[in-house]
Amino acid sequence: MDTTGMTRDPALVFEGWADHASRDRVSTDTTVHQLLKVAYPNHHITRTQTAHCDLLGFADAGHAIKTPDRSRGYDAIRKYVAPKLRHEKGNDKLEDEIRFGAWNYKWQNNHFIVFALSFRDYLLSRVLRFLYVVTPPPVDGAVDVEGHHSKTDELLLAAGKWTKEMHDEIWVFDNQQWNKDKELYRSVIGASWDDVILDPTIKSSLAQDVGSFFDNQSLYKTLRVPWKRGVILHGVPGNGKTVSIKAIINSLAARNPPVPAMYVKSLDGCSHPKIAMQAIFSKARIVAPCLLIFEDLDSLVEDKTRSYFLNEVDGLDSNEGILMIASTNHLDEIDPAITKRPSRFDRKYHFKVPEHALRVAYCRYWHAKVLDSPAIDFPVELCSVIADLTDGFSFAYIKELFISTLLALAGGTHNIETATGSSLKAADSTLDRKEEEKSSDKSKRLMPAVTIPSELEKNAFLQAILVEAKLLWDQMENEETDAVKRKKAAAVCAPAMPRFDFGYGDD
Repeated sequence: MDTTGMTRDPALVFEGWADHASRDRVSTDTTVHQLLKVAYPNHHITRTQTAHCDLLGFADAGHAIKTPDRSRGYDAIRKYVAPKLRHEKGNDKLEDEIRFGAWNYKWQNNHFIVFALSFRDYLLSRVLRFLYVVTPPPVDGAVDVEGHHSKTDELLLAAGKWTKEMHDEIWVFDNQQWNKDKELYRSVIGASWDDVILDPTIKSSLAQDVGSFFDNQSLYKTLRVPWKRGVILHGVPGNGKTVSIKAIINSLAARNPPVPAMYVKSLDGCSHPKIAMQAIFSKARIVAPCLLIFEDLDSLVEDKTRSYFLNEVDGLDSNEGILMIASTNHLDEIDPAITKRPSRFDRKYHFKVPEHALRVAYCRYWHAKVLDSPAIDFPVELCSVIADLTDGFSFAYIKELFISTLLALAGGTHNIETATGSSLKAADSTLDRKEEEKSSDKSKRLMPAVTIPSELEKNAFLQAILVEAKLLWDQMENEETDAVKRKKAAAVCAPAMPRFDFGYGDD
C-alpha cells in the first residue's frame, strides 16, 4: 500500500490538531477523528484507546512492524529518564513522551497508518491516550452494516488480546489510571512462601484460601454463590503482611494460566472518588480472574470514598473472579461495615508481633543467608540468644538488627572491647538486670536480660548484635514515648464535646 499518497497534505491532520490544542478545547479525540475523516475521505478510520488495545506495544513486542512517519506531524516532550537506582551509571536515557505521532503499520501483510494522540482531560484530571487506525479504501464486503472494517477488527482483536495479557508486569493504579509496571514485577518475582516466617497454621490457611478460590470456580457456580472473595491482612507494621502479598502474587503468576495482580497504589490526584473507584473495579472486571490488592486499606477507603467503594463491591456489576486482598495496620480505624460483613471481606488474618519460636525461625532464616560468608561467625546456637534479646521486636526490627550488624562488621565500626565491656556485661548479668527492672519506671521498656553460654561470650557477631540491639531498644522507647506525648497533647487540645440532656439521666 502506498501510504504516502493517502492524502494530498500529510501534515493536514497535525496542523488541525495543533490549532485545536492551542485553544480552549472540548472533545479533543472527536476533533481529531473528524480531521482524519477530512484528510482521508476514502479510507476507513477506527478510534480506540491504548489502555484497551496497545497497538504500539504490540508492534514493539514483535507482533507487527511500525515505522515512524514524521511527515504526518509529530509533537512530543523530550524527557530525561534517570536510572532506577542512582548507582547504575550509564543506564540513564532520553525518551519522548508523544503527544501526537504517526506510524506506517504492517500486520499480516495488511497495511495501515496508526495515529497516536495523548492529551490531558481536565474534567477527569488525567491523561487520555487514543489511537486511530487508518485503513485503505475498503473492498466490497470489508465493512459490515455497523461500519466496522474486517481487517481493522482482526488487528484490534489480536492486539487487544495481547494487551489484556501480562508480560512480566503488574497492573498499578496511580494518578487516576491503570498502567503496567515491569519494575514492580521484578521486585516481586522470586518471592515465595519460603521467605514468609509466619505461624504455620495462618500461613497454610492463607495460601490455601488464595489457591482454592481460583481452583474452584465450578464449585461456586454449583453452590450458586458469586465467585468473588475478600481477605484482610491486619496487624502492627513489620510483621509479614507485605512479604505475604508478594508471595501470593508470585504463586499466582506461576499458575497455568497465570493470574494477574492489580495493585491499587494511590487515589491521590483523583478528581472524584466515584470516578476512581469505578475505574479500579471496571478494569478488574475486564482482567478477571485476578488478584486486586488494596495495601493500607484504611488510607485508601476513607469517609469520602467509603460509599463508592461499597457500591462497587456490592453493586449490580459482577465481580466474578476477583479476589480482593487488603492490608492494614489499623483495623479498628476501618468502618465495621467493610471489615465485619462477609461477602465484602470474608476472612481476616492477624499478623502479630512474633513469639519466641517464630523469632528463632527468623534468626535461622538469616543464619542461612550468611552461612557461606567466611567473614561472619554466626553459630546456629546464637539464634535462640538473639530471639531472647528481641522479645517484643517485629520482624522488621529484627531484620534491621541483622542488617545494621552486618554493615557495622563490614565497615569495621564496632570496637570489640567496647562491646564486650558494656553491652555484653549488661546482657550477661541477668540478676542485676532483673533488679534494675524492678526498680525502674514500669512504663519504660528495657532490653531483655539474656543468659549467654560461656562459649559464645567472645563471639564477635554476638557482640555486634548486642550493641545494635541496645540502639534499637532505645529507638523503640523514644518512638513510644513520642507517641504517648502526641496522644496526650491531642487529648488536651481536642475541644470538649457538648453534652446534651435527652432526659434519660446520666450515662
